Amino acid sequence: MQAFTNVRLLTARLELRPLSLGDAEHLLGIYSDPEFMRYWSSKPWTHIDQAIALIENDRRELAAGEHLRLGVYLRDQGWLIGTCSLFNLNEGCRRAEVGYGIARTHWRRGYMVEAVSAVISFAFSELRLHRLEADIDPRNEGSARGLERLGFIREGLLRERWIVGEEVSDSALYGLLDHERSPAAHLR
Repeated sequence: MQAFTNVRLLTARLELRPLSLGDAEHLLGIYSDPEFMRYWSSKPWTHIDQAIALIENDRRELAAGEHLRLGVYLRDQGWLIGTCSLFNLNEGCRRAEVGYGIARTHWRRGYMVEAVSAVISFAFSELRLHRLEADIDPRNEGSARGLERLGFIREGLLRERWIVGEEVSDSALYGLLDHERSPAAHLR
């Protein structure tokens, strides 16, 4: 895969670009929120070192073309409001997983759909991927609606796949094929 260090994606309201160390405090603020982390496969963050480690690891993986995590910033204010990722890239099968998270204070404004739509376009046009996958907690109805709005189809359920702390949860698996996507998928 190509290096991702210079990837910048623009939408009507958002800029998606690699995180910098200057984002560490804002990133900690997002990922330390228990409600934001409710459906993630890890516990809420507790220390700034977790944010710094993620950003430094991202720098290495971006340069190697192994993982694309972009910060999601409001274009008009420049505020970091979340992240959007392509990971588990499989060049031979032209497949990757998509992940995303928007700060709770910005939920229900369409930012997730807007950000993921930009990443979908990049994945299928620039990276020439054939398939994208998403793995979500099926209780996360907002995430499920957003994926379906983008054209993803629920393909299965993995029972009791994650254990975070003492909580056991399932995974709903979604898929989107390049030839199934619609240029206006974000408008559905």
